[in-house]
Amino acid sequence: MSGQFIHVNRRKYAAGLLWQPMVAGVTSRAYAYKLARGIDHRLNRYIAYGGMIGLGARSAGQRSGMPSVAAEIIESLPGYASMLCAFHVDGKYVLIAVRNGVILHDLLFDNESDAREKYAELTDIPDWNALIAPGQWGMPRAVERDLSEILSGNNHGVLRPISRLGAGAMSFLLLVLFALLFLYLFREPINQMFAPKPQVAKINPELAEEYKRQIDEKNKELDKEYNMRQEPVKEPLVMPFDLLPDPIERADLCYKAIGFLMQPITGWVQVSAECGEEYVHAIFRRSFGTLEDFYAVAADIMPGVFVQELNDNEISVRAKLPKRLASPSRDTRDADTIMRELTSRFQAIKANVNMNIVSDVISNETQSAEIFVVELSTESKMVPYEFMQIFDGFGGIYMTKVSWDMIKKIWNYEVIIYAS
Repeated sequence: MSGQFIHVNRRKYAAGLLWQPMVAGVTSRAYAYKLARGIDHRLNRYIAYGGMIGLGARSAGQRSGMPSVAAEIIESLPGYASMLCAFHVDGKYVLIAVRNGVILHDLLFDNESDAREKYAELTDIPDWNALIAPGQWGMPRAVERDLSEILSGNNHGVLRPISRLGAGAMSFLLLVLFALLFLYLFREPINQMFAPKPQVAKINPELAEEYKRQIDEKNKELDKEYNMRQEPVKEPLVMPFDLLPDPIERADLCYKAIGFLMQPITGWVQVSAECGEEYVHAIFRRSFGTLEDFYAVAADIMPGVFVQELNDNEISVRAKLPKRLASPSRDTRDADTIMRELTSRFQAIKANVNMNIVSDVISNETQSAEIFVVELSTESKMVPYEFMQIFDGFGGIYMTKVSWDMIKKIWNYEVIIYAS
């Protein structure tokens, strides 16, 4: 397990990490700790990248602050969702296999024959977007690239310690330093707080009541004179377009999520998949496989998913989508203008589209507002992030649903646009 790192451009990169998809609702450190406890206690370093957790070990030479070579290769080749890459560097052979944005293999070989044998085995899988290998291997369709020319040096996350003891000790130290700094800055107010206070002299109760009555009358006169009646606080309306994710980021997320579920399982046929607002679903139909076959493979390639048996021959698989940053977005044009512009764009690409305008009333206890929404549905051969580029220049875009029909080999889209 020693020496699981390489030198590229005078920098150390971690290689040979064990990658697993993240589970929603769990912090990356907690999930890494759970995985390490269940796999190998020597795994004590982790990195979070692209909805995945990579595990490494200090005993393998993988130190905190060291970037992952697999993550940086993916970032340096953004146009390829699936790639099989092999590089000869630093006297070793790095092999990276990525499928629909998910890291399947992150391997480091000392022996060339072992690396070449594993690479040849993986080339049997179809539909690689990019194939990179050393030229002397003579791999069909593969090109040779220098790893030092690919890596940009921009880190996208680095290895961190899994140990909670170290994090807890650091938190305790920071807490002590904060407490000491607080006591130093506010020493004067604290001294005054604990200083003896003068005793208040006893007051005649009748005089106190009279004084209180005069103050109340004076306050009523002031309220009447200056109309200082308190109005109820109006809570602002929360509009649906106040929190919208970036349309391209959401399209890319749905594409990767569907690819994560629609993985081949022997004896089962992929039927369809759908990405909604919070979950991604997929349907599998049995051909010659068994339920035991499905569960055995799914537990390995799709950890953390929820599986439901619809009947003896169909299975539904569901996974929760990770949260994405949201921000206000709304188109500045009216609904009719938006429809005309969209009709023109879809005519230009010779695509049929169904559109209509709907109105909705948003209200709370104190106020209400009417909003207009352009609803759109269509079929397309374009993948989600390509399809959403049709709406470049529009505001208030939200892709409510996208589904993939495995039988027809076509995407179905539902999109809404919030108009002014």
